[in-house]
Amino acid sequence: MLTLFRWLMRITAGLLVLSGLALLIGYWFLSRSLVDYNEDFTLEGITAPVEVVRNNDSVPHIFGQNDRDVYFALGFAHAQDRLWQMTMLRRTAQGRLSEIFGDRTLAVDELIRRYDIYGLSLESVKAQDPETLAVLEAYSAGVNAWIEQVNTGARGRGAPEFWFFEPEISAWAPADSIAILKLMALQLTGMGQNEVLRARASLVLPPERLADILPEDPTKGITSPDYASLIPGVMPGDKPVDFALGPLSPVTEPALAGASNAWAAVAGRSAAGGALLANDPHLGFTAPTIWYLARLELQKGGVIGATIPGVPVVLIGRTEELGWGLTTAYLDDQDIVIEKLNPENPEEYLLPDGSYEKFVTRQTVVRVKDAEPITLTLRWSRNGPVLSGRQYDLQSVTPAGHVAVMSWTALSPADTSITAAVRLMSAATVADAIEAGRLYIAPAQNLTLAGKDGIAMQLIGAMPIRDGSHPSQGRMPSPGWVEATGFKGIFPYEENPRFVNPPEGILGNTNNKTVDRPFPRHVSFTWGDTQRIQAWLALIRTREVHTRESFMEAQLDIVNPTARLLLPLIGADLWYTGEAAPTGTQEEFRQRALKLLFAWSGEMSEHSPEPLIAEAWLSVLMERLIQDEMGPLAQNFRRVDPVFLERVFRNTDGAAVWCDVVQSAPVETCTDMARMALDEALIQLTETYGRNIESWRWGDAHQATHDHPVLGNVPFVKWFVNIRQSTSGGNDTLMRGVTKGSGPEPYLNVHGAGYRGVYDFADPDSSVFITATGQSGHPLSRNYDDLGELWRRGEYIPMSLDRDLANAAAAGVMLLTPATAAE
Repeated sequence: MLTLFRWLMRITAGLLVLSGLALLIGYWFLSRSLVDYNEDFTLEGITAPVEVVRNNDSVPHIFGQNDRDVYFALGFAHAQDRLWQMTMLRRTAQGRLSEIFGDRTLAVDELIRRYDIYGLSLESVKAQDPETLAVLEAYSAGVNAWIEQVNTGARGRGAPEFWFFEPEISAWAPADSIAILKLMALQLTGMGQNEVLRARASLVLPPERLADILPEDPTKGITSPDYASLIPGVMPGDKPVDFALGPLSPVTEPALAGASNAWAAVAGRSAAGGALLANDPHLGFTAPTIWYLARLELQKGGVIGATIPGVPVVLIGRTEELGWGLTTAYLDDQDIVIEKLNPENPEEYLLPDGSYEKFVTRQTVVRVKDAEPITLTLRWSRNGPVLSGRQYDLQSVTPAGHVAVMSWTALSPADTSITAAVRLMSAATVADAIEAGRLYIAPAQNLTLAGKDGIAMQLIGAMPIRDGSHPSQGRMPSPGWVEATGFKGIFPYEENPRFVNPPEGILGNTNNKTVDRPFPRHVSFTWGDTQRIQAWLALIRTREVHTRESFMEAQLDIVNPTARLLLPLIGADLWYTGEAAPTGTQEEFRQRALKLLFAWSGEMSEHSPEPLIAEAWLSVLMERLIQDEMGPLAQNFRRVDPVFLERVFRNTDGAAVWCDVVQSAPVETCTDMARMALDEALIQLTETYGRNIESWRWGDAHQATHDHPVLGNVPFVKWFVNIRQSTSGGNDTLMRGVTKGSGPEPYLNVHGAGYRGVYDFADPDSSVFITATGQSGHPLSRNYDDLGELWRRGEYIPMSLDRDLANAAAAGVMLLTPATAAE
């Protein structure tokens, strides 16, 4: 027995040693791609020495003797820190994910190929002005210079992920940067999804109830047509709408299609006497974040702010004279068109004059790892590309003998959006910046500006013209054989909403409705916010003058206006009613929860139980109200809709009828539904967090999910690549943290402000910014998540264009020397 024990000990020790050696060897290989920020390089492609100074937060400050070399160095720095992320964005935009991930990403590749995003990007290169083309070429040369360093040196394949997947990295090209912007346009619009949802809902709800669940305006009902009258032959479905295309899909549910905050004040409303601007764009969380901070010293001056790796522009930021921010405009830039096929020849579709026209057709081959290549036949009608039935779940709204086509402004072969972005960085005044936006196509954004000549908000992006007699006014898929269907051109830029130096001296946008104009100049029937704007207005109106700190305070505000509005309404007959209940009963548990909520200020603090109770209550209530009327489709409307709940509990236009369960004999009241929903929510929370209600924490459920898009679900590995943080805020707070909404962890924070910036032009170098993770995309780098804890706590880092300050705080200085000079 003793001998056996000794051998077991030896075997165990040997296995531990071997495991330790394997970990050391693995670490050595993976760490080879860590970047030494003090390493110098001699490179082809630059004309003079370039200095890249990285401060303590790894923000590169790039100083060169000409703009071309500066953009070269930006490409070099982007590739050093985010090469895997850049190549993944490019692969997605090219429809080439399946080459390394197999058939699980085939649906994404198919959608991208049908849109022909990369082909349109190649065409758009020719539409750029000479200055922008030079920027794209210089940036591409910089990216390729680092790829060459990876290929020729022992640099761990450029990123740890390349050890697990295809290590071959093709050269970067100008079209790659344009394609990434087009990919962002796809991510930031949910109008196609909204059309499918509205069509499906119209098949199961009468018009007055459709007005409750999908209002065009928070104060009005809607007059959407019955989809069955538009497109005969479509029946109500027995399944929810399924927008999922699998891993790495840029298409998601409409609630996650993009959001942001931005506000600005003129110098007269600033305590320090200079214009103010704050911006925090909201996107899905990833590790690393999509944003990358950088400062470029150009011939026209310095520019600093947030870039996207792969794109050679500061998309959000400031110069000495001007600051700019972006919020999603919610422009209705997509129309689904149903084309009727020729029964005698399915390669033709019906025109309004009764004749048939052939689809424009070509084929493309999608390579699939460990499987045979897939040949796709791509077709276009006069209205746009034909999509397959599983994309946007179009099969559920397309009758037999028809196909669905997508009209979308981003499908332009002459997309000059990146030229507009380059010109914006050179703008010296608000007027110059507005003019730069003229060339912008997609994704449609509200450009918020602040400078010495005032403030402004301008919608930038191609705004499609629709016929005044359009069958659905763009709210539902429409028949392509009707002449009024489809885009009829693009409105002149002057028609886009524009607000310059308003009399109040302050303006803001939280994706709320910006204009009240009749169709077709309406911009949209669907807006992204009705609640955050109320919280912002309340904060802004409490001060006559503002400071950098008050703008930061607004960005970080966690008071929930939805809870403040709805809880007194839905709990009106529940507060402090009934006899004292025995300890341990469900009624007593409910009374404890109501007592907490009654005294609650509405702050969505991560340390409090009240936000968790309120969110669970409203979520269950929403589900209970709509489940019986909408059936399986209710799953698509489970997110708490404050406009809907207010209509129901105020009985607006008879909306209280939702409270009665139509399948049951008794007539349930809204008080009954509120009580039952609260009881069910508390039972659900008890199963997860125990019965000590006072010890529950919102932050335990509302963790920010900065997950690695590829490795985030791999056992063991995920603990090294994912960044999880307890967070405050919620769906409707200004410090927005959108919850997942479904699954075993429905309150995870999956979407919010990956970047925050506040610029004070009384003292520009006191401006601040922060991102949600870190600058590096390498999980072994200290800069992978170093900014994340600051972000979680609501802190910022300085944002200076002072070269001396950059050098004084340098954590690394990299010198790029031209090869010809070295010779």
